[in-house]
Amino acid sequence: MSRSMQALAYARPSSLTSDPQGNLLGLETAGGLTPVGPEEHPSFFAGFLRSPQAAARGLLAVADVAAARYHQRTLRASLDPVVTANGDRLRFESFSGCCGVYARLDVLPEGLDGADTGHGTTNVDVNNPLREALSRLAGDDPMHLRVGPNDLAVTTLEGPVVEKKVPLPDRWLRGFAESQVASAAFDLRAELSAAEAVRFLRTLPRTAPGGSGATGRAAPLWVVPAGATLRPTTRPVPGAVCLPGPERLAALQRILRHATGLRVYGPAAHGGAATASAWEVAAPGMRLTLTLSPEPHRGFSGEGGVLEALATDDAAADAELVSVLLAWEPRIDTADLAEQSGLTVPRVRAALVRLGTAGRVGYDAAEAAYFHRELPYDAARAERHNPRLGAARALLAEGNVALRADATATVASGGRRYQVRESAGGVLSCTCQWWADHRGRRGPCKHALAVRMARRARAGGAPAARTTATRTSGGTR
Repeated sequence: MSRSMQALAYARPSSLTSDPQGNLLGLETAGGLTPVGPEEHPSFFAGFLRSPQAAARGLLAVADVAAARYHQRTLRASLDPVVTANGDRLRFESFSGCCGVYARLDVLPEGLDGADTGHGTTNVDVNNPLREALSRLAGDDPMHLRVGPNDLAVTTLEGPVVEKKVPLPDRWLRGFAESQVASAAFDLRAELSAAEAVRFLRTLPRTAPGGSGATGRAAPLWVVPAGATLRPTTRPVPGAVCLPGPERLAALQRILRHATGLRVYGPAAHGGAATASAWEVAAPGMRLTLTLSPEPHRGFSGEGGVLEALATDDAAADAELVSVLLAWEPRIDTADLAEQSGLTVPRVRAALVRLGTAGRVGYDAAEAAYFHRELPYDAARAERHNPRLGAARALLAEGNVALRADATATVASGGRRYQVRESAGGVLSCTCQWWADHRGRRGPCKHALAVRMARRARAGGAPAARTTATRTSGGTR
């Protein structure tokens, strides 16, 4: 597995201090991007939190996920949360070491007071002493929040005094991107009051149940709206939402005492298969969201939702154009981007998916919209090193794709020949084992991807694949 070391350099440790006027939460920033370009220690906010205890617990929940592995728990992984300032709000994001849980705390305009919010993205230091101090915080005394160094520190600091080096696998980067793509397919499925939210979440297990079946893995749990609450079920009945690994929602317990409601998001159709889902606890002036992969042992990195967008040259060019028009908006308006860029709305959406693979946009299910952020590391390498995409390009380059006149294709791979067919809706099916196992639920196989690229190359006049005009009855499998 390809990985690199990510170095995070901070001017000082983040801390929580107190004085007679109240508490001061100072979150130190590493290098990041802003509208004026890269900065070593950008400053995004200096003002007050309207609900300081809820914000402290929400930040702890995001840090919990950053430090967690919900699968293969003996391995350690931790990367400081990412903070994005969108001009009117602050978003704190993290991703679990097992690549299966994405967390985000949105501190909304109504949760901030007394200062303008900047624009940009970076990592913030969340160290163990800070976690302990935030855990001990009691009451709602005024809390001043500073994200980034103060004016005096900007002019007097000479180099970082805190440096962390953590491994950053390609799988982690791909998973971060895939979680956003999965969220973009979600709709609101259930909404609970504060009392029902607390009751439901506190009944969920906090440790993984024993496995079942030949694989030793627990069957997925489902929940279905029932009046004002959610009722667990073991079957994916109509209207049910998948809750894969309910113990992975443990971080939500941090903020339950401040909850004003719970919203649940999931895809429209699942065909009985386990799916990803998002669980959002609302609190005064903020939202804490956990997005779960379809199974605890199955990270987002292999879902394949971004592969179709990555396989098109048009989306690459469109993404470059659209990226120039982004300005750290808290809510990206696709119709407005289409008007500014001269592209159609579907092409803008495909471009946003492409930008998501490079960490340049995220997705907010609560607002059903993308938001602009620039992850503070080389997330674009997740595209370059995507194994299925790389394998498809190799098949194409080696001339192993034969397009046929009846809209089918044959792909030679590993000493075998696979038949790729297009079904209703433009979905490409394949005779390979990947398709037999997943039926498109985890994106296209490498053979279907290679065929998609070959067709686009032929439509554009590029000699990227062998094309044969063969009658349907005379094909070879």
